[in-house]
Amino acid sequence: MTTRTLPWTPPPSVDVEALPAGKWWDAVRAAPTVGERALETLGDETGAVIQDKHGPLYWLVAVGSATSWHLRQVRVLTELADEKTYLGVPPVSWTEGPETHWRVPLTADRYLTDAFRLWGALAEADRAMLGPVPQGRRTCYRCELPTDEPVIVDVEHGGSGAGRTIYACPPHARNYQRDPVAEAAAMRRALHRGRTR
Repeated sequence: MTTRTLPWTPPPSVDVEALPAGKWWDAVRAAPTVGERALETLGDETGAVIQDKHGPLYWLVAVGSATSWHLRQVRVLTELADEKTYLGVPPVSWTEGPETHWRVPLTADRYLTDAFRLWGALAEADRAMLGPVPQGRRTCYRCELPTDEPVIVDVEHGGSGAGRTIYACPPHARNYQRDPVAEAAAMRRALHRGRTR
């Protein structure tokens, strides 16, 4: 059996090193909620995964294999035409947190993740954790800024028919709390008119 070697050298066991994305690999960054679910879905089909001290997960994929992706809470780190993007890479021996570490250890046999499988796992996690994907930009109910990654957090029903859909950007979606008084009033109006939700 032949032993494969990596086309790059991980940092020595001293500290995290900023290495350029787009040279040997691109990196796919996923927020903790989406990333954890995708990692579980991939199981043994995942390559090496870095988890930084703030929680996001980073998969290494072949250069150029993920540049057209658009998923909520997912970013692709690659070399751009006019600037470089860097990823903090821990030493190979760092396999436990809470600092930046290899969540799935890097080896010559476990290196890159298949981009097609990773996209499928992240897309499934996106739908499961954040719900259906609305089309177009929406305004977040909380920060009142437009977001390209809207999450439906509530649908307010009007007593006389159609209500409105409430959107949030991913960071504020986790904090949305429904108004039980407004929901009860809408339900009462609907029941009074002979309709149910």
